Amino acid sequence: MVNPLVAMMRRPNERRKRARILELEGRNTVREERFLQIGGIEQWVTIRGQNTANPLLLIIHGGPGSPYTPFNSWLGTWEAEFTVVQWDQRGSGRSFIRSGETAPADLSLQRLVEDGLELAQHLRERFQQPLVLMGSSVGSLIGAIMAKRQPELFAAYMAANVFTSESASESYRLTLERAEHRGDRRTVSELTLIGSDTAAWTPQQAEEVSKHAIKASVGVPDMVYDLMLPALMYAPDLSMADIRAIDRGMKSTLKALQPEYSRFDFEALGYDYALPYIIVQGASDIVSPVTAARRHFKRITAPSKRIVEVAGAGHLVEFADRARFLAELQLVHETTPGRPMS
Repeated sequence: MVNPLVAMMRRPNERRKRARILELEGRNTVREERFLQIGGIEQWVTIRGQNTANPLLLIIHGGPGSPYTPFNSWLGTWEAEFTVVQWDQRGSGRSFIRSGETAPADLSLQRLVEDGLELAQHLRERFQQPLVLMGSSVGSLIGAIMAKRQPELFAAYMAANVFTSESASESYRLTLERAEHRGDRRTVSELTLIGSDTAAWTPQQAEEVSKHAIKASVGVPDMVYDLMLPALMYAPDLSMADIRAIDRGMKSTLKALQPEYSRFDFEALGYDYALPYIIVQGASDIVSPVTAARRHFKRITAPSKRIVEVAGAGHLVEFADRARFLAELQLVHETTPGRPMS
């Protein structure tokens, strides 16, 4: 677990090290980090890979409002096999900073889906390569809607830390159960006060439950101190002011989106998909619990489907066990032909 004070001391050396890691050289490499016009505003997109002939991987980050672009220096092995595309959604990360740190008035799941599809269309037209779509945590809901809306754009859909109709209530139940087991009366009292009706939670209450769930996740990498904190602190292109702004963006986006995704109608969306559907889940995840993921998986119908439970991992399984996740991505590519553009 990374101590914030230690991280601050190590920050200069780590930033230099990761700047070197992020270098890409060679005739067929691609390294782009820039703003693109998406949905009428400038949004931050990174496109990185060792060979432009490789298939594309488009990552839809979670949070909501938690950009995954700071993890780019962790994904060198992925970039050898895929052209990895990361996108700071509107209201998040550098896109939030670019907008003057104001959450767009039209920030909604629908708007994020439309932005994502616009970006996917651009990538397919530019690279003419199969595009694997990966949605993480709350981003798995955005990705699922994208996959339902325009399946012809994607070779397959992979949901990591999948967000389901039962994820929040199951997370609450498991977190409360663990607090009771360890005799943590303060946490039990706080959770009891919030209550189990997830649709009635405020954004602040949803965040509080998530914090307790992270604390209750033992024996796995801590998603804050082992994953998010070092990714942000050691990113060579982020100042401390940027990191503080990113945190403000997460709070702003949570406030805007939590009421919508907490009441999302999964039945109306449906569980039938016209493309391969894969779930990769940390076996010990209680933020987006694996028990809820299993029930969600049973409802899915698709040309092919599978669920993978990664031992020793909790939330953010893709970064907790990057090698295993890459193996699953490679399997997707090997078993899924590229889908033609319609």
